[in-house]
Amino acid sequence: MAALRAAGRQSLVDTVVEQLRTQVTAGEWPVGERIPTEHALAEQLGVGRNTVREAVRVLVHAGMLRSRQGEGTFVVSSADPAEIMRGLRRAGVRDVLELRIALEAEAARLAALRHEPADLERMSRALAAQAAFEDAEGQPDSGSLELYADHDVEFHRAVVEAAHNAAITATYAWFSSSVREALITALGDRDMPRIVHGDHHALMNAIASGDPEAAERAARELLDRPRQAVEALLAENG
Repeated sequence: MAALRAAGRQSLVDTVVEQLRTQVTAGEWPVGERIPTEHALAEQLGVGRNTVREAVRVLVHAGMLRSRQGEGTFVVSSADPAEIMRGLRRAGVRDVLELRIALEAEAARLAALRHEPADLERMSRALAAQAAFEDAEGQPDSGSLELYADHDVEFHRAVVEAAHNAAITATYAWFSSSVREALITALGDRDMPRIVHGDHHALMNAIASGDPEAAERAARELLDRPRQAVEALLAENG
């Protein structure tokens, strides 16, 4: 067996989980085979046995390993259910983004022609409120993802409603719960792209300028960036 890479100091259990998961999915230990003992793995990884025990417990819970009293721990699946679920969630995020592009690009075009001062004020307030839930690096605070998402959805609803088209507004209102759910999923996925506030301000400024083509383009660019990232992740794990 190839030597396992020594775990770092940060997030030891998570690091060991990832290393063991990689070994299992790569077929280092075939399905049905017993993995090395806690003592052996602890020595190979340079961590304590308790850390190894917790990591193995995570993979047992995930359905990749199974412990047998008095016999050891065996591989029962080389497929990572968590990665499969992440792929499904990302596919759902992609579907939502594709529909959002269709709705929000047209709404932004109309908003550039029909917006009122109150619409722009609402967009600005939503962005300011969202920024209050960012950390020092400008990323969403991990403890406030839902509130962060709520303000992002509020900004996009403000853009849609600035179009002053009752049908588009009603459709987006019905759809907004899916927008929120997909956004929270994306924010909680470390491989997904982060929200870029410059894109939001560019969209708001394009609407304020009264240029419908610029507003439509800004809306498409804002949403197409994460859509392309999701497509790449799905292709990479497909």
